[in-house]
Amino acid sequence: MTRYQKLAVATAAATVLLFTVGGLVRGTGSGLGCSTWPACEPGQLFPTGTLHSLIEFSHRALAGAVLALTALTGIVAWRDHRTSRRILWPALAGFPLVMVQAGLGGIVVATDLDPAWVTAHFVTALALIADVVVAAVNGFCVVRLPTKGAQAQRADEGFALLSLATAAVTGILLLVGTYVRAQSSGLAFTDWPLMDGRLVPVLDGDTLPMFAHRVLALVSLLLVLWAAIRARAMQPRARDLVIFTTVALGLFVAQVGVGALNVFSRLRPWAVVAHVALSVLIWGTLVALAAVSRRFAVHARGLEPLAPDPEPAAAGSVHERIRSYVRLTKPRIILLLLITTVPAMILAERGLPSVWLIVATVVGGAVAAGSANAINMYLDRDIDEIMARTRQRPIPRHAIEPEQALGFGFLLGAVSFVFLATAVNVLAATLSLAAIAFYVFVYTMWLKRSTTQNIVIGGAAGAAPALVGWAAVTGTLSAPAWLLFAIVFLWTPPHFWALAMRYSGDYAAAGVPMLPVVKGETETRRQILLYALVLFAVTLVLAPVADLGPVYLVASLLLGGAFVYRALVLWRWPSPERSWAVFRFSLVYLAALFGAVAADALLG
Repeated sequence: MTRYQKLAVATAAATVLLFTVGGLVRGTGSGLGCSTWPACEPGQLFPTGTLHSLIEFSHRALAGAVLALTALTGIVAWRDHRTSRRILWPALAGFPLVMVQAGLGGIVVATDLDPAWVTAHFVTALALIADVVVAAVNGFCVVRLPTKGAQAQRADEGFALLSLATAAVTGILLLVGTYVRAQSSGLAFTDWPLMDGRLVPVLDGDTLPMFAHRVLALVSLLLVLWAAIRARAMQPRARDLVIFTTVALGLFVAQVGVGALNVFSRLRPWAVVAHVALSVLIWGTLVALAAVSRRFAVHARGLEPLAPDPEPAAAGSVHERIRSYVRLTKPRIILLLLITTVPAMILAERGLPSVWLIVATVVGGAVAAGSANAINMYLDRDIDEIMARTRQRPIPRHAIEPEQALGFGFLLGAVSFVFLATAVNVLAATLSLAAIAFYVFVYTMWLKRSTTQNIVIGGAAGAAPALVGWAAVTGTLSAPAWLLFAIVFLWTPPHFWALAMRYSGDYAAAGVPMLPVVKGETETRRQILLYALVLFAVTLVLAPVADLGPVYLVASLLLGGAFVYRALVLWRWPSPERSWAVFRFSLVYLAALFGAVAADALLG
């Protein structure tokens, strides 16, 4: 690294540490540990030795170090990079920002932590962190971007705008959070994730800031998720953008957990400090992401594209556009998933639940499944273009732009969560949201392209509707619900592998490591038989655990025996026709088995 790069990184790190210690000052109530400013006590520069004075003084000492580092960084930038405005101006802005911040710190002490001045102090802190991070990022981008090649050529203005919007919304979130702390409204709601037991509480002067904080947190999380998915879907991937979005997502998830701990611990100092520290790290990471993506986009303007851009999506009629969006949701798969939802509800109720509850759960679940499928199509668009079975999907045939598909998927996910949480209950909504996340991040983005066990583990997402249906009725999860989940989970591999055997050439061409491609058809047939046997056993266990009667028991014996028989025939006498027959029978099997669950519960 050059001396400027070393200084810029040190300045950014020290600034982040400074405001993390600022969180410690706030969390421990040490804001007035030193009663005067700039000295700690009247006529005394150093603290008297009390814990609060030491914490506050350490914050001031770090501020002095940051002041020196920003000054030195500005000087080096002037000497070494005077001709580069992208490096020079952020480097020169650091020192005056620290001076303003120090002055505001003095006002905060003089006004006994007035909320307005505390918020102004934090606003300047965000500006300072953004400045030193941009100064560091630009110091590296100017040197390294010309060496990025294909990564930089695929950068786009759309991602740069998305990353900037993500940072801006998160900055507003942090400001509202600071105001909440300054107003001592952190416990305006003593439950989490609900607010006085509701998604939308009664709002007044005390609860409105905290409600706004939680809504902004949800919006920011969705934007970070969007950026993380887009960064990983770039072809070729820009490693820097993937790293920054992954780190930001991990920090944000941790921040959500710490936010819950703030409520559960009644704002214990360690929880408050962790919350502030993560806020600073998230802000710095998102600013770095915005700066890097912006530099990538600006640099890419002067480069020849690697390949011609794909044809724009055809406008088509309104009817055709609607059909394309519907196809994004994979309606036939949604129908298959919902076959398991209603019987689970009937079993949980031991009768027929209210028609409204059934409709609300089915509609919310369908929208959630559509969300996962639309995002899956966005991520798998490169595979879909190769495989003959999927070439006619909306994105490969350019009926819908990829970014529109991703936005549609996000919209469906948000609508499904809010609808289920409002019309059904929060547990059902949370399970649906978890299924979307599992299908997108665990199955599509990780397992599908990396292991032959992709469909085995990924089957958990398809098994979630049984849990959603049970939770919709009872508000809890019990042993029968988990056995219903296990039945769908164990059914998925033999069902899908029978299909994969028919299209193994497609999967091989696309580089997807499905079991028939990697292990061969002999091993796949053996695994289908083994899973059919285990599935048969688990369906029999459900009868005593769920207290089901003869209708279910006879159906499970007949259906399970037929499934095992067909799997055995395929294993002993393989043929494409028999594998296709196993796949088709598996569809009938699942619908009939869960139909028997519902019939037995209604008749019993």
